[in-house]
Amino acid sequence: MAKEAVESVRYTADVVATTPDGRVLLIERGWPPFEGAWALPGGHVDPGETSRQAAARELAEETGVRVDTADLLQLGAWDTPGRDPRGRYVTVAYLAVVPADTPITAGDDARTARWWPFDSLPEQLAFDHAAILATALRGEPADTDPAGTAA
Repeated sequence: MAKEAVESVRYTADVVATTPDGRVLLIERGWPPFEGAWALPGGHVDPGETSRQAAARELAEETGVRVDTADLLQLGAWDTPGRDPRGRYVTVAYLAVVPADTPITAGDDARTARWWPFDSLPEQLAFDHAAILATALRGEPADTDPAGTAA
């Protein structure tokens, strides 16, 4: 019997932080991959941490925005092979609605953090963050790969 190849998988969490007046919070990545590109705040889930806890922590570390984990709404999981050039990454994305006057401060691996109007987003987002953002803006949970094909 042939041995099955086991793929190493990394676990991350991302946050779509929005305001009631129609803006979304993006960071400019400070290093590869996608250095200089705009992305959702997020990152690796640490040992002993849930993806929800990681999402709240990463949002605070990268933007200074603090939310209670109970206020994060899970949007879905994104796991299409090739979504990250570093290898196999699976992310769980969350939605956080914060007050329109929420101040931001770039930190950690974010070069810059900025509020973007929904109708004036950057043309290119890092990774598959455009798909995650589209799901959040539709206001319904994701079925990111209903047919078993790339989303």
